[in-house]
Amino acid sequence: MGNIYLDHAATTPMHPLVIKEMMDIMEGTFGNPSSIHGFGRMAHEKLENARQIVADSLHVRSHEIIFNSGGTEGDNTAILETAFSRQNEGKHLITTVIEHPAVLNTMKYLEKKGFEVTYLPVDQKGNISIADFRSALREDTILVSIMYGNNEIGNLLPIKEIGEILREHPAYFHTDAVQAYGNQTIHPQELGIDLLSISGHKINGPKGIGFLYKRDGVNIPPLLLGGEQEEKRRAGTENLAGICGLAKAVEILTLEEREARNKKYLGFQQLILDKLAENEIEYAINGDLTNKLPHVLNLRIPGIVNDLLLMKLDLQGFAISIGSACTAGNIEPSHVLEAMYGKGTPFLKESIRISFGYGNTEEEVQRFADGLVKAI
Repeated sequence: MGNIYLDHAATTPMHPLVIKEMMDIMEGTFGNPSSIHGFGRMAHEKLENARQIVADSLHVRSHEIIFNSGGTEGDNTAILETAFSRQNEGKHLITTVIEHPAVLNTMKYLEKKGFEVTYLPVDQKGNISIADFRSALREDTILVSIMYGNNEIGNLLPIKEIGEILREHPAYFHTDAVQAYGNQTIHPQELGIDLLSISGHKINGPKGIGFLYKRDGVNIPPLLLGGEQEEKRRAGTENLAGICGLAKAVEILTLEEREARNKKYLGFQQLILDKLAENEIEYAINGDLTNKLPHVLNLRIPGIVNDLLLMKLDLQGFAISIGSACTAGNIEPSHVLEAMYGKGTPFLKESIRISFGYGNTEEEVQRFADGLVKAI
């Protein structure tokens, strides 16, 4: 019957058209985009075409896109370079307790360097309070970094509301949109976003490639120093095959396909919940079902230890997770669920994350739901 992959929030399989695009580039366009001869000009044209495709997906200018190695580099660039370049204006930053480690660990590093960070709390549904945000905002706040959608529970954060508040404040607004891009319509200029991080491997593109959107007027130095690539904003010869693969993945994500996919994923969620209810298995949903990413379902099964459940499902050929892929190898509990429910609660060891994506079918999800009941 074959294995069934339901861990798309961790990474996604590459789309066949993406693989073909990358193979074509590797075979036929090997020149350095910075070279001035014909091979270089051909590569440069491919690079700029890819940049335009990505920019069009966000309704921004092409020169506002900086290609990099992915979400972690984008987060680090936005946070570190804003902090160090604007520290004469203030040393206060705001984020949330449920951010990805690429943001949280960068903030902790800055605290050691003398910066002050406010970590906004969340309620038991994983939501932050706009009132808390308003209270935290100060005259010396130079950066707000709040994720667009959470990678563990799927919650969408109030990006539009925060952007509106910050229009009258000099702080830069950064969002880690790695998990939301491709599932949500994101137009940074309309939302008041100054900096935005994306990773290709979350949208059926290649690993090791992504981009940072940097709004015109946002003046931060590059994180990597060296050559003058990416208009002197990110040194290092561009990964042209990866960039073109990323652009092809973006092309595939049309609005119509996105809406159809999201509707399908919501149906997958309901199928699993109905199967649990049919078998009188008690469950709870972690997160806010009214405002979330449709491809992420975080479930708590009272009395069932999650790592043992994951193991039993893996033996049946089903791949899910118990949290972020960046912390899944760690024995520490999910920092997101801990922020929601408190330390020491059994909820932390009873929760699993199921995430849908390209290639999943209703038949597969039905088989998984049967397997989940069997494993429980």
